[in-house]
Amino acid sequence: MLAAIVAAIVFAFVVFRPRPAPLPVYGAMPDFVLQDQDNRAVRLADLRGKVWVADVIFTRCAGQCPLMSSHLQAIASRIPASAPVQFVTFTTDPGYDTPPVMKKYAQRYNADTSRWIFLTGSKPALRGVIVDGLKLTAMDKAAAQQENPVDLFVHSAKFVLIDGAGQIRGYYDGETEAAIAQVADAAGQLASNP
Repeated sequence: MLAAIVAAIVFAFVVFRPRPAPLPVYGAMPDFVLQDQDNRAVRLADLRGKVWVADVIFTRCAGQCPLMSSHLQAIASRIPASAPVQFVTFTTDPGYDTPPVMKKYAQRYNADTSRWIFLTGSKPALRGVIVDGLKLTAMDKAAAQQENPVDLFVHSAKFVLIDGAGQIRGYYDGETEAAIAQVADAAGQLASNP
């Protein structure tokens, strides 16, 4: 009798447990061609079928970028390597952040570059992805406003979650510890329910 009650409770939990609400769709990513840390061309088509988490940094940044990269590393560690989830870091400083510089930055965060890619390219191509696609702020900082020699850009500190069809599904504050669990959970939800 007790076994039947326990089985009924387990069955009810599995069948009737609340499902997370579907994530909203905020827009679609435009096509792009950029270079990764190994100087290979990466296109939007290369990310199709994968959930991806994007952020924007520049390697000389002494402010929010190291924190965001550490948080993205923590998110990656929470998601199994076998999951169809990719991590994509875009630079706002392509004049300095060449593929070899991006590769060195990736090594600084022990990035598994089969799952986490670091993209650079021309300034117009990056602007098209970051500003027009991801809908994030990324702009040069006027010399008069720079507080130090590497205070070069104003850019968003958001993580952006994109589904396998290239649709934006979430924005998360990349500077908070809470974002680590939020992004990992949401990416897992999309990966298991595309």
